[in-house]
Amino acid sequence: MAQKSAVAASQPDMTTLIQRHGERLRAELQAHHRAIFPPEAQKTIRNFSAIETAGLLGIAEGYLRQIAADRGQPTGPKKGRRSYTVTDMAELRKQLDQGSRGTRRYLPHRRGDEHLQIITVMNFKGGSAKTTTAAHLAEWLALHGYRTLAIDLDPQASLSTLFGLQPELDVGPNETLYGAIRYDEQRRSITEIVRATYIPDLHIIPGNIELQEFEYFTPHALMHREANDTMFFARIGQALGEAQSHYDVVVIDCPPQLGYLTLSALTAATAVLITIHPQKLDVMSMSQFLQMTSDLLSTVAQAGAETSYDWLKYLITRFEPGDGPQNQITGFLRSILGDSVLNHPMLKSTAISDAGLTNQTIFEVERKQFTKSTYDRALESVNAVNSEIEALIKGAWGRAS
Repeated sequence: MAQKSAVAASQPDMTTLIQRHGERLRAELQAHHRAIFPPEAQKTIRNFSAIETAGLLGIAEGYLRQIAADRGQPTGPKKGRRSYTVTDMAELRKQLDQGSRGTRRYLPHRRGDEHLQIITVMNFKGGSAKTTTAAHLAEWLALHGYRTLAIDLDPQASLSTLFGLQPELDVGPNETLYGAIRYDEQRRSITEIVRATYIPDLHIIPGNIELQEFEYFTPHALMHREANDTMFFARIGQALGEAQSHYDVVVIDCPPQLGYLTLSALTAATAVLITIHPQKLDVMSMSQFLQMTSDLLSTVAQAGAETSYDWLKYLITRFEPGDGPQNQITGFLRSILGDSVLNHPMLKSTAISDAGLTNQTIFEVERKQFTKSTYDRALESVNAVNSEIEALIKGAWGRAS
């Protein structure tokens, strides 16, 4: 015992050790981020080929080349292979919509009494590809012409990092959603917090550790609440109301915990997307998560919260078709949850995971970085999942297609 005590006494105390490790990791991560994105650099997105652009616009490639020729843009082999920026695509989409004489619309913006779609992406357990799903959904919608707002509600801020923002360097005090839902006089309009991204139709509200303050101060606010104060569960919805006319869809990446932030996001939501990795431990964790969520939503409903949704779906993520146990778990989930499970799973892919190493999505990486089959398989999976979600959005609006 004496020898063990002597060794222990020679080691730094736990607080010092944790602080030291945190500081070293922070320094190395910042150095890595600066190497990928120097302070003066702004994250950009690659150009898209003609066939990719035509697909995103929903037109034939030949028609796209005709439009490009009418605009005086290079289209033939003599002038090089034509590619399009995301700005080009946004302008082409507007041009197509203005010139459309039939019922087809190229700008899929909300019309009439179609309500803002607020999709919360959530799971209690880490590793379910929640943030990856939220990032790809937000980008996919924006690339297809939907005015999209992505909100990073996770204090770990992985979504912000994917979109090229270093939480500790690029996001200052009161620049997260907390600034619009806090309880004191420093609260500001959500319109002052929203940032543009490198995709014209995609805006973001970044996150960082500041979001955790909502968890700390909410109990105090509940104990000292005045009659005219907005309850914690209604604050995100109230904040979004100030900017709803600017967007068609809001995608919220929730923290992996059932705290006040998540409950507020669930109350604001019109739809819920729960990611689930098809492993036994993950399913067991989700079972507990769903029971706790139900209990908490019942409690806030009694206090006046709105908890009805246009749809609630489960997305199978990191799915490996050749994995027998995963297929069994997936079949089990479909037998229990029925059509609440999306038809298409998000496949596990080195293209998606490798893209994440450089803070990119599958839409941002160059196809040539991977074998054709690897890239195409990943892209096909992402497109299938997000097309299915798009159909749910349109269905909530009452659109046939």
